[in-house]
Amino acid sequence: RVEHPAGGYKKLFETVEELSSPITAHVTGRIPTWLRGSLLRCGPGLFEVGAEPFYHLFDGQALLHKFDFKEGHVTYHRRFVRTDAYVRAMTEKRIVITEFGTYAYPDPCKNIFSRFFSYFKGVEVTDNALVNVYPVGEDYYACTETNFITKINPDTLETIKQVDLCKYISVNGATAHPHVENDGTVYNIGNCFGKNFSLAYNIIRIPPLQADKEDPMNKSEVVVQFPCSDRFKPSYVHSFGLTPNYIVFVETPVKINLLKFLSSWSLWGANYMDCFESNETMGVWLHVAEKKKGRLLNIKYRTSAFNLFHHINTFEDNGFLIVDLCTWKGFEFVYNYLYLANLRANWDEVKRQAEKAPQPEARRYVLPLRIDKADTGKNLVTLPYTTATATLRSDETIWLEPEVIFSGPRHAFEFPQINYKKYGGKPYTYTYGLGLNHFVPDRLCKLNVKTKETWVWQEPDSYPSEPIFVSHPDALEEDDGVVLSIVISPGAGPKPAYLLILNAKDMSEVARAEVEVNIPVTFHGLFKRA
Repeated sequence: RVEHPAGGYKKLFETVEELSSPITAHVTGRIPTWLRGSLLRCGPGLFEVGAEPFYHLFDGQALLHKFDFKEGHVTYHRRFVRTDAYVRAMTEKRIVITEFGTYAYPDPCKNIFSRFFSYFKGVEVTDNALVNVYPVGEDYYACTETNFITKINPDTLETIKQVDLCKYISVNGATAHPHVENDGTVYNIGNCFGKNFSLAYNIIRIPPLQADKEDPMNKSEVVVQFPCSDRFKPSYVHSFGLTPNYIVFVETPVKINLLKFLSSWSLWGANYMDCFESNETMGVWLHVAEKKKGRLLNIKYRTSAFNLFHHINTFEDNGFLIVDLCTWKGFEFVYNYLYLANLRANWDEVKRQAEKAPQPEARRYVLPLRIDKADTGKNLVTLPYTTATATLRSDETIWLEPEVIFSGPRHAFEFPQINYKKYGGKPYTYTYGLGLNHFVPDRLCKLNVKTKETWVWQEPDSYPSEPIFVSHPDALEEDDGVVLSIVISPGAGPKPAYLLILNAKDMSEVARAEVEVNIPVTFHGLFKRA
């Protein structure tokens, strides 16, 4: 177990300046000649506006990062996304839009009457696109989890325009984890108002770019609607599972209290975090729909409580769905532990906090698709390679018990990535993850989900980001390729950060490209081939 008494991880949460033009990175080792393109990543880069701090990990203003690879040379560039939240904060020199965990106070310049009336405008929803970037047709969007996504230029990192999903489709928001199929079709999920005012979840599909070159967003449609376990309180949803024939939605006990969400926040100084609560009795409900027909399967899968942010992968096998997840045990919301004050604390305090938090575990659940009432009381899973079970109960629910694929005390396998282009939604063997040590990212991990064998890259006082797998152009095997991660190493030497390239087979270092600037935490991103 590695310790971090020097607290170098605090540098992950420090404000940085954007760059006016790309800078050259200093390469050690050899960049593979076939690696051509850009690594694009999103995260917070501004953690206060003047004297006003942001309080939560998901509040800092969105910074878009790019590492460019060309003929063995590497450059680094970054720009703040010109969201409404950012532009207005810069203009007024204060926090103007309420963020996930930071309330924006009303304009001190307004008089009492205009303040009173702005109470009834409702909430101005943030467009702070700090979570991920993804392609739609030929366009690229930076996103958070609200109804606003931001179109960006992947070459210059300039902001093109804000897009309101509500104008195209009936959702109140969408996750930062859409599934993008090889033909360019995009699937996502978001909360919506279903029939007779009750809440539901819509799966939306955005088709690939057609010959007419019209913006695919104009052709988005709802594929299927999942019901909500509580008509007034939707669950927080961060990602979902997709296979060639099925959509899997995991409904967790972390709930959004809509009455709080829709009431005037400005009256009581609230933010998004204040609207979450846990349902302590429901456990977890899993829902399955047929992708092509958009038909809900009437099977009620149930299991004990966990938080879920990231699906690893989902695939079909012989009448079963195999659903691999990064879970956190229990119903208490993990985001309660991600306030910047916690994350910037000294190491002993960081550890003390993490002891109280839900514990991480990577799990495999197996969902039977064919149910026979005659099997009541029995385990329906007949696959030879898993210990996961699914027991049909007399009330016709199916109780699931998982197979644990990775577990270590307060050591999470998180931010999972796979060889998505070839193995997304299909049987697979390997996943790459970011190892969190008491919430501090301090290693990169490869996991064989069949044998549970692991490979680790770790260096003292080094803090990596989500590993992105890039397949070799002539790959024959699932793990032929490299893994890319942005690492900060504040203690060691003159270079505060670097882009790390690992051999995906054994997680050994191939090369690194060092830069002279600090790089704060990034959450998600993609590799765009040249």
